[in-house]
Amino acid sequence: MVLVVIGGGPYGIATSAKAIEAGIETVVVGRPLGFWTDNMPAGMYLRSGPDWHLDASGVHTFEAFLEERGMVATDIDPVPIAVFLDYAAWFQRHKHVTVRQSLVTALRIDGDGSFLVTLDNGETLAAESVVAAPGVRYFQHQPEWSAPLPQGLCSHTCELVRFEDFEGTRVLIVGGRQSAYEWAALIGEHGAERVDIVHRHDVPRFERVSWKFVDAYVEQTLATPGWWRKLPPSEQEAIAREFWEVGRLTLEWWLTPRLRGDQFHRRPGVSVVAVAAENPAAARVRLSDGTELSVDRIVCATGYKADVGRVPYLAGVLDRIQVADGFPVLDETFQTSLPGLYLPGFTATRDFGPFFGFTKGCPAAAELVTRGLTQRGV
Repeated sequence: MVLVVIGGGPYGIATSAKAIEAGIETVVVGRPLGFWTDNMPAGMYLRSGPDWHLDASGVHTFEAFLEERGMVATDIDPVPIAVFLDYAAWFQRHKHVTVRQSLVTALRIDGDGSFLVTLDNGETLAAESVVAAPGVRYFQHQPEWSAPLPQGLCSHTCELVRFEDFEGTRVLIVGGRQSAYEWAALIGEHGAERVDIVHRHDVPRFERVSWKFVDAYVEQTLATPGWWRKLPPSEQEAIAREFWEVGRLTLEWWLTPRLRGDQFHRRPGVSVVAVAAENPAAARVRLSDGTELSVDRIVCATGYKADVGRVPYLAGVLDRIQVADGFPVLDETFQTSLPGLYLPGFTATRDFGPFFGFTKGCPAAAELVTRGLTQRGV
């Protein structure tokens, strides 16, 4: 019996490793950490520390990787993305996870109920079960006013990872969370003349925070099947507020010195009300406080919104997947309403909590998916 894992990101890699350990014949297709290498800047830092890792068995952790390298957590505070990528490659080697570097173009059900996975090289794989871990790139959310703008003038943060051509530019960043301010720092460091950061809320705090509070919630998810969904709405809202307070209203302390300088202009409590392209390389922007700006580039740090209908390879089975507000409806092991199809990661946050949109949830998701696969006899 065969499991196909679609996606070489943290959730795909972590789940593949656990499935292989459980003796499940596993084929992984995708690009190893493709979103991390292609859609995150080389100078980016992680918000988490070495205690966040990929191993459901707790052996090949990030901390174990550092120990083998003769390093300690204080050597990488904050964690550079390059170090995490080295850890992910090390993890794959130790777990014998080999990723076939092809992209999936279609997923469909065969007459006998098995899955057929078509690759971009024309090959078709047959499988009894499929774990799909689509990256958040599919779900980037952009404001409606950005749609008519010329390509290259306006970019979502996940499409903007190189800043060499920003010297002397005037840049508008729309959004006020971590990616907005980190991209502002990176753009400023690449010589931008002016960076305006516009967002509807107050300027966030910049201070060191602890993510340890998430540990107990992930442990509860493992210990109690369906734990998040069984919580009263008031408790879900309280946890979501706690997560929002630490993860959204507070940004990283190490950004503060990088945002000093008169080229940075923070505009809290303000939104974009109109945009007009002056030419393919410049735009005029009017803000809700009446300010008008002429800018050379617009960066949308506007986050992501789940919508499984935007994952192209799911089109052939989408009519068999129950969906609520763009999220797949999942059982206690991340299985969709289509038996044998599992969707861990960002699209699972409705049924499992906000922590499953981060690498913190990878080991728990891998454990639960593998439980489900074992129960199915895959």
